[in-house]
Amino acid sequence: MNRIVHIALKVENLDETTRFYQDVFGFKEQSTKKVRDHVSRHLSDGDIDFTLIRYDEGTQSNESKASGEKPCIHHFAIEVDDLEAYTAKLRSYGCEIISDPGIVPVKFRAPGGTVAELVPVGRYKRLGAAEGTEAAKA
Repeated sequence: MNRIVHIALKVENLDETTRFYQDVFGFKEQSTKKVRDHVSRHLSDGDIDFTLIRYDEGTQSNESKASGEKPCIHHFAIEVDDLEAYTAKLRSYGCEIISDPGIVPVKFRAPGGTVAELVPVGRYKRLGAAEGTEAAKA
């Protein structure tokens, strides 16, 4: 079965937002990296990859504008076993493919207007049982 494995928030202040989710909920930082026109900071609650994204000033990419200008839930990811087959299914439902051709993950606008993405199986790992337990205790 396909499953939701990732949720991304578009934020204005990466460090302040990170501290909030770490201090209040005990989320653990996994990695921070520059990707195309934004910085992604991956946190986890032990099960879900919870990413904070800060777009570069002045960027005009389709992805940066997909959910509007302000901070918001930007998108969520669904893990699938065949990106091409599911991309074709999306198109058959009239979904707009937001990502540039060849870019993985494949971001799309679903019926109803929300933004989501397809990711290959294994892109986001769950924390080990001990790590997840520690995160829940913090």
